[in-house]
Amino acid sequence: MPLEPRLGHLLERAGSALARASARALVPYGVDVRELGVLAVLAGEEPLSQGEAAGRLGVDRTTMVSLLDGLEDHGLVERRRGAPDRRRNIVGLTDAGRVCLERAQAARSAAERRFLAPLEERAAAALLDALRTLVAADPAGR
Repeated sequence: MPLEPRLGHLLERAGSALARASARALVPYGVDVRELGVLAVLAGEEPLSQGEAAGRLGVDRTTMVSLLDGLEDHGLVERRRGAPDRRRNIVGLTDAGRVCLERAQAARSAAERRFLAPLEERAAAALLDALRTLVAADPAGR
């Protein structure tokens, strides 16, 4: 059986193409997709510790520290000691981080729209709905 009609192969190729397009779109902002995810999580209403942010992103603490180190080096996030528990680092966006997040998210969204452009609007919406359904139905992904 040729590879082309296999679902896994098609999903992998489509995912790779979207990842490349997203990466290109983010270059001007100096962040990658994972770093953009960190900025998005940190932009929430409540302040988060490094550990809480890692949990929301599904990454281990060592990876989270590395991601935050890079973002902090670029002036996009800042760490401060937690008030009641000084062992906890609370992480937040700087003003530059908020600007970067807004612009980078817009660029990533535009890249996604360009990626889906070959599909009619209804087909693109149906694809997104189908993927959401499959992800929601996967108990291991929760």
